[in-house]
Amino acid sequence: MMIDARTEKQMFICSPSFYSSVTGYKMCLRLYLNGDKDAHGTHISLFIVLMRGPYDAILEFPFLYKIIFCLYDQTKRQDHIIDSFLPDETSNSFHRPTSEMNVASGISRFASLKVVNEEDSRYTREDTMYIKAAIDFLHMHRISIHP
Repeated sequence: MMIDARTEKQMFICSPSFYSSVTGYKMCLRLYLNGDKDAHGTHISLFIVLMRGPYDAILEFPFLYKIIFCLYDQTKRQDHIIDSFLPDETSNSFHRPTSEMNVASGISRFASLKVVNEEDSRYTREDTMYIKAAIDFLHMHRISIHP
């Protein structure tokens, strides 16, 4: 996969779709193994994509919950790479989807390629990475335009 990413035969890997809860937001992850745009060749990029789902009518939009990504260290050291971001209320990426998928949004410089691709990497074993996405539903981010 890394060779395909470097030669740009495969720009990204898209996860199967999943739901944030039983009647929650439908979404998927998009992983750029050789980075996207300004991170190209230096970092892996990780994005979330909101998808049109059967429960959208009862969900709150724009989606304003904190998103946390974790790339697991597969050794006993457990030095996971964890980063998070707050959705931009003005971005169409987090509004109710009007087509199958919204524009991906996330972290361009999620993990250094130097660290991920080093020989005997803690993060890639047998050509496999483990990535988790978590949504913090307890602390909703709201931007107020009123002082």
